[in-house]
Amino acid sequence: MKKFWPVYLILLLKVFVFYWQTDMLDMMVVFEAPLITICLLLTLLELCSLKDSRPLRWTFYFIYIIITLIMFADAAYSSYFGKYISVNQIYQLSSLREIAGDGNVLGASVSPGCLLTLIDAPFAFFWFRRKAAAHRPLSELPAPWLYIRVGVCGLLAAVSVCLWYYYGWNPANLRSVQKVNHIEFFTYHTNDIGVNVLGKMRRKNVDEEELLKTIEENVPKSSGTRYKGAAKGKNLILIQTESLNDFVIGAWYNGQEITPNLNRLLSEDTLYFNHFYSTTGVGNTCDAEFSALNGLYANEERECYRLYVDNTYNGLPWLLRNEGYGAMAFHGYVKTFWNRNEAYKNQGFQHYYSEEELDVTEVSGFGLTDKEMFRQAVDILSAQSQPFFGFMITLTNHIPYELDSKLATLSLKEEDKGTTFGNYLQTVRYTDEAFGELISYLKEKDMYEDTMIVIYGDHQGMNLETPAVKEKMSQFLGKTYDYDELLNVPFLIHLPGLGESRTIGTVGGQVDIMPTIANLMELDMEQPYVFGQDLLNATEGFVAQISYVGKDSFITGDDNMLFIIGKDGSVENGRLLDLMTGVEKNLNVNLCSKYSERAKTLLDTCKEALDYNLIANYVTH
Repeated sequence: MKKFWPVYLILLLKVFVFYWQTDMLDMMVVFEAPLITICLLLTLLELCSLKDSRPLRWTFYFIYIIITLIMFADAAYSSYFGKYISVNQIYQLSSLREIAGDGNVLGASVSPGCLLTLIDAPFAFFWFRRKAAAHRPLSELPAPWLYIRVGVCGLLAAVSVCLWYYYGWNPANLRSVQKVNHIEFFTYHTNDIGVNVLGKMRRKNVDEEELLKTIEENVPKSSGTRYKGAAKGKNLILIQTESLNDFVIGAWYNGQEITPNLNRLLSEDTLYFNHFYSTTGVGNTCDAEFSALNGLYANEERECYRLYVDNTYNGLPWLLRNEGYGAMAFHGYVKTFWNRNEAYKNQGFQHYYSEEELDVTEVSGFGLTDKEMFRQAVDILSAQSQPFFGFMITLTNHIPYELDSKLATLSLKEEDKGTTFGNYLQTVRYTDEAFGELISYLKEKDMYEDTMIVIYGDHQGMNLETPAVKEKMSQFLGKTYDYDELLNVPFLIHLPGLGESRTIGTVGGQVDIMPTIANLMELDMEQPYVFGQDLLNATEGFVAQISYVGKDSFITGDDNMLFIIGKDGSVENGRLLDLMTGVEKNLNVNLCSKYSERAKTLLDTCKEALDYNLIANYVTH
């Protein structure tokens, strides 16, 4: 045994590196969390060493490789989303391939540090081979030594099983044990498989009456008729802007306005929401549009455009089609990305213009540039009968923010050239210029005065988990870059002839876009499964959170709070930020627990409504 002590050190190092790279070390109390991981790995190693069996040895190698790959996947996923990967993300591999096919997207969004979880592999296999070569048959081992080895193996196996049962299945339903489930490698993935694979096989019947009561009690309510019908009969162009954070609006860099065209819009006939937040699930971009179009929350299981592709919906495309509108979607990338070609059918779009149908006249990054997409979309819409609904998704400001040098117009400081921060500002400026050209195109086609333009960001552009990005952003903002800025995306409604411009501080999210537009266009939503509210007549502001900060997090305007659930799933280990200043506040556990439970209820209730396709009980298309 003593000849091969490096093997045991390598295993311990592997566990330490994993929890370090996933930023879970500070969650552990007396190292209780990694005990199961360590015991199970050592048990496997001891079992392998007790007998010189090639099948047993190769079984260990296989298990070790699988564990290593899952740890690497956890570390990579955590470096962007701040949590371990789920079995549900297997279904996202096709979309990941499409993203990674063009540009260094993965390199820009995933921390290179996750590669450290693989550092043990060559050393481990070197020592395993030596151990196998130097192995002595059990019959040649001295009896005391044999008893010790068997005893150690049995003890480790027993401890592993007991810990796994206690922490993994939590028979006493203890909150402290539940917290460990969120951060311990083996118990997390055991529970993940149990919930997302086995749990679906035992789905219960739904009590719709109880579900509607829960919605009535928890969904924020708006009251009043302000702006009702202000855009009735107008064309609608809804633009989801890739990776657009709110901090660029009105900001200056190196003596230049970053978004001069958006700034100009804010000064005339525009309602601007400056405390508006991304409410995406694991589908990120596609979940943002799913929420915006339908007033529904996404979830942490899978992207909604695949998970609920066959559901019945009654979102903006259908509501406007009921009023005689044509509904078309535009995006400058391949039609299969995020399964849009299939999802848009039930969403209600009559036609989807993707890269395959648009003229690929100018490419930057991995798709048609925003300026060209806008120009061609306006040409298509101008040939349609009015009124119309055009949904447009921009692309140029997509990570890794690669812009052809001839398209770049922002003068960067020398130290920002070639950095993620500098590249991001450059592509944001380009997309802003595209907005200016869109307005010009609409005016040229005599459609501007009859068109309401709604613009919002889908999700963050600057990753908080990347140290260099966080440091640069903090310098730029003049304060610590935190989730109050990361989750904050712009939402503005430009309605020519409105006669006023306002900045509205009500807290909202993408789930509120559909009911807000429905009020402006005087649309009847016709069914009760709407989880957002009309922000123009809101009496409170509240949104649940999923990605980046974890499920059970929330943002509320009542107490100006942004709460980030602890990585162990507990309120006690969470963080509380002041929405106005971004400064961390003392944690009021009782108050945060109440709001956190409300956020969880909203997400779980919405998921149940989607799981059982309950909207179909109210509408048919």
